[in-house]
Amino acid sequence: MKPGPVMLDVAGLELRPEEKDLLRHPATGGVILFSRNYENRAQVTDLIRSLRAVRPELLVAVDHEGGRVQRFRAEMTVLPAMGRVGALHEQDPVRAEGWATDCGTVLAWELTQLGVDFSFTPVLDLDYGRSAVIGNRSLHREPARVGALAQALVRGLQGQGMRAVIKHFPGHGYVTVDSHLGLPVDERAWAELENADLIPFRALLDCPGVGALMPAHVLYPAIAPEPAGFSPFWLQTLLRQRWGFDGMIISDDLTMGGAVSWGGGAAERTHRALDAGCDAVLVCNDEPAAGQVLESLEKMTFSPLLARRWMKMRATSDGSPLQRERDYHEARRRLQDRDG
Repeated sequence: MKPGPVMLDVAGLELRPEEKDLLRHPATGGVILFSRNYENRAQVTDLIRSLRAVRPELLVAVDHEGGRVQRFRAEMTVLPAMGRVGALHEQDPVRAEGWATDCGTVLAWELTQLGVDFSFTPVLDLDYGRSAVIGNRSLHREPARVGALAQALVRGLQGQGMRAVIKHFPGHGYVTVDSHLGLPVDERAWAELENADLIPFRALLDCPGVGALMPAHVLYPAIAPEPAGFSPFWLQTLLRQRWGFDGMIISDDLTMGGAVSWGGGAAERTHRALDAGCDAVLVCNDEPAAGQVLESLEKMTFSPLLARRWMKMRATSDGSPLQRERDYHEARRRLQDRDG
């Protein structure tokens, strides 16, 4: 069976029988893990094995950026907030980009050892000092610095066989409303976005280590009538047609306030996102909604293109395992030296 377009979550440290039924559904394509799913390395490895025992082709992901958004902590390297890396870039760009690469290397090696395929990172939102939910998750305020540091981080991920997911397209940093709670509205014109927020996204699309993009639950009314994650302009006209992006487009969680505020039930929001150009959707923290979404996709035929894009997101083990482990230990030592 090939993976479908829905990425679900699970409730705890072990897989429940009713969750196995959701995972077996042909519309399910992957699982995103949260802090509640992690106790230690051995436990989460067993959990991931149990997921794959139900469906070997399932993709497993996590939000593991560093700083306050690092879901797995016990027995793992604590990664810095990316804003710290950006601050160093102002004094020493070479050292800062090396730091970013080391973060990517450590992040990817530790997660792939557990069986995780990818992390939803890096954040390309600019730090305007306005968005509390973004804050020091952002690499910097200046687009060129964000692009350079994100490319360096992606090199670290790629060296360990992990693809990057760039987010939150076309930029969440300017708005004050938290899209987990409501729908942010960014009133700026196209020229302002083109000359700032869009620059790092445009630069990262050409990186071979970038496998996917996540759009923001943000409305840009001067440009399109729908929030970016539901917008044919942002996802098809701009990303696919003008910019030629061929990676996955994965929605942000469709149970977030920014998505719910746009109206419709979970199934309707899913179809709007898929029709707009998303390849896959996140449906988290609401098991009844996940069931409704899967039921609504019961008779849908999924394109072979979806399977191809999904498979590119699976972590790979190409190259020398010994060299990868050496690279990891060297990068981890440098990270510890910086924080020592």
